[in-house]
Amino acid sequence: MAKKEEVASLKSLDATADLKKIGARIKQLRKKLGYTSYETFANEHDIHRVQWGRYEQGLDMYTSTLIKIATLLGVTIKEFFSEGFD
Repeated sequence: MAKKEEVASLKSLDATADLKKIGARIKQLRKKLGYTSYETFANEHDIHRVQWGRYEQGLDMYTSTLIKIATLLGVTIKEFFSEGFD
């Protein structure tokens, strides 16, 4: 594929659905730990509650942030993506 076509193809990708899946998985794992409130989880882990809310909404984040979140939730990246992703 030509470079120009490749860039156009990448621009057309819609990552929104995958980001929503990541947010849903973060929420699922938080609840599995017994935290019904995202605010309580965020406060107990020294994360700004608004920022944690953004993660659970599936807003964009750095890969390093996702790794830290998985660690806080007690799972590896492999385990994180083991449910809800193709």
